[in-house]
Order: sequence, then structure tokens, then C-alpha cells
Amino acid sequence: MNTGEQTTASARRIFRRRILASAALVAPLVLSACGGGQPGGAAQPGTPGAWYLTGGSEPVFDASFEAWNEAHPDRAFATESFANDAFKEKIRTAVGSGQAPTLIYSWTGGTLADYVANGDVVDLTGKVPALESRALESVLSSGMVDGTLYAVPNNNPQPVILFTNEKLFEQVGVEPPTTWEETLDVVEKFEAEGVIPFSLAAQSRWPLLMWIQYLTDRIGGPEVFDAIAANEPDAWSDPAITEALEKIQELVDAGAFGDSYGSVVADNNADVALVHTDKAAMLLQGAWVYPSFATDAPDWFGEGNLGYTAFPDVGGSGDPANIVGNPANFWSISSHASDEEQQAAIEYLDEFNLNEQATRDLVDNGMVPATTGAEDLLADADESEYLTYAYNMVQDAPNFQLSWDQALAADQAQELLTQLEGIFQATTTPQQFVDAMNATIK
Repeated sequence: MNTGEQTTASARRIFRRRILASAALVAPLVLSACGGGQPGGAAQPGTPGAWYLTGGSEPVFDASFEAWNEAHPDRAFATESFANDAFKEKIRTAVGSGQAPTLIYSWTGGTLADYVANGDVVDLTGKVPALESRALESVLSSGMVDGTLYAVPNNNPQPVILFTNEKLFEQVGVEPPTTWEETLDVVEKFEAEGVIPFSLAAQSRWPLLMWIQYLTDRIGGPEVFDAIAANEPDAWSDPAITEALEKIQELVDAGAFGDSYGSVVADNNADVALVHTDKAAMLLQGAWVYPSFATDAPDWFGEGNLGYTAFPDVGGSGDPANIVGNPANFWSISSHASDEEQQAAIEYLDEFNLNEQATRDLVDNGMVPATTGAEDLLADADESEYLTYAYNMVQDAPNFQLSWDQALAADQAQELLTQLEGIFQATTTPQQFVDAMNATIK
């Protein structure tokens, strides 16, 4: 297991400077990206276009399209970047009206399935062989619908990781749990010491998903959710779902999440704060919270108090190396684009998307690339131990399950959050949950 103790304080200081530098880099590049786009609509006919999100990997996208445009001035992409909520509304409207940019940015899952069902995206099977060969297999598979490739990754995987407070583990004299029995034992020991075993931002609801996702996969394997995502009748009745729900309520009854988890909000990093203020021992969260520990609690982080490990094996048929989270963001090609635009997009994806330079740019921005052969780059990076750990986690995973709220249709995802909240509050029984979710099967 890698732990925060193994990372030097010097490396952490460099990492914090890198975060600040990346943030400063975004501003001028946003102007450059927005300047090439066509605000309020798709690119001009004959001009390939691409929309993506501000922040995060935006500087990497900016640099990649600038490199393409310099090499292909006659087929330059018009690009535009949007904040998350604005983008989701805009891209949904644009795709629905046949006015999407040539390259459609998504999280795959239910949204991609809808695009495919409506004939809005191009079959990419066999059209981007070079990209397929350099993309991580566990990530690439998320771009497939019924075995056909409709979307390819464009940035960084973000697995859900069990973060640990190494200082509290040392004080209480226990090790991070690797089995369900050890999990219950650790919960009991921390609870007895007045420490919240697991920080949980239940008011935000979406962090609750991480628990049912991992438990279901560990108990029954990925086939359980595959059937749900395929809308098979009564798919939520699989015994693995019921057992996962029972285990969640077992944790609640044992005091695993403390008394106030219902008021903790993830959006302001309150769940992260409970760990770095030494009030909580563990946090099951996406890899995206790692930089928050460095920026929100630099002294605590610099002392090597943050550890990280995999979700425990709970003794089911699922492979303990499976992971859940966000495999990456993806590009699809609009079927409503002209032949010339589609051809430019195919060549861009195969030659420039996640190529060697883009991979290097992702690592330089503190991200794990969704590509093979990045070990040497990660070894030389700031926070190399953590980045290498996350990279190996993704590379070795037999299955990378997309977050269920992204994988399901929007109405099903909302019902899932409502029912799951009831499970954590003990106001809903596992059978009531199963019945309610089976009713959402279309």
C-alpha cells in the first residue's frame, strides 16, 4: 500500500505550486479557446467544432487543438469552453436539434446510449486504430454501446479511492481494512475513541453512490449493474443489491459515519475537512479530492498524514481489483456533421487526442492519463507515488464501472439518489429500495 508518509514534504510543496500555476494558466487560454468558437451555436458549415469544460483538463485541450490547427490551417477546429452546468444544458439542446459541434464531449453511460439510440453519433469501430492502441483498455470499454465503439477517452481517469488519515490510524493502532470483517473492526475501534470512522457528505447525496457501487461490485461482480444498465426486468432484484444495502445499514447502525453525516456537503470539501482536521479516519471519494488535501490543509498534508488504498474485499464473487468512478471524459463524432468535418475529427482523434504531447501535458497538470506506457512520465512527476498508484489501479482493473448516476438515464438516477438517501437514513428498507428501482426499468 502506498501511504502519504512515503511522499516527501518537498514534493508536496512543488505539487501545491503546480496547482496554483495550472490555475493561473487557465485564464489566458480560456480567452484563446473562446475566441475561436462561435458563441451560442455550432461551428460554421465546413468548419469542425469542439466544446469542452472550463478548468481541469481545459489547458490540455487548448494546447491539443492549437497544435492541430497549426498543422491543418485549412481544417482548423473552432473551439469553445463552458462551465459544467451550462455545458450540460447546451450540449443536450444542441445534440437534440442536430446542431452539435463535430466533437461531442460526454461522460458516456446513459447519455451516450441515448445518442446512439437516436442516431446522433458515428460508429468509430476501426476508424481510430492508433488511438485505440494507446488508450487504457479498462477506460476505452466505457465508450462502447452493445460492443460498438461510439466514444473515445480524452483526458484522465478518476477512480474512487479509500483515503485514510495515517495519523489517526497510528494513534488508534489499527491498519486500513482489507476485508469486511476488518472494516467492522476498524469502525468499532475508531468509534470507541470518539473518531468518525468514515467521513461522508450525505447532504450532497452523490457520495452515497460510491458505497453501493463498490459493495455491489465486490459482492456480485460487474454483471449485476450491467443488467441494470441494460434495463433488464427486475434487474435490481439481484441478491447482490440487497446484500450491499444491508451492509450499508450495518455500517450506519455501527456508527461508521458518525451522527451528523446528513448535514455534510461535498461541494465545499466539508468531507475532506473532517479528515484533515483529524475528526474522521477515512474518506471514500473520487481521486479528484487529492489536490484539495494539499491546498486546504498544506501543513497536515505536508506532514505525510494522508494515505490511500483500495476498497476492501467483502468476500463476494467480484474481483477486488475492480474499480468505480469516472473512467474519463470522452469524444464522440456528430453524425450530423458534414463528411469533411467528420473526416477531420477522425484524423484529430487518431493523431492528436491523447498523443504523446497531450499525455505529457496531463501529467504536468497533475493528472493520470488514460493511456498506456505513461509509467516513466509519472515516475518523474510531482506526487509521483500517488499518481503512479492511481494509474496502476486503473491499468490493472479488470472492470472500471462508470458512476451509476452517469450510467443511468436522468430520471432513474434521481430516483436512485432518493432511494439511497432513505437507506442511509434507515427510512427505507432494502426491499422497498429494490421495488422502487425495479419500477424505473423501462
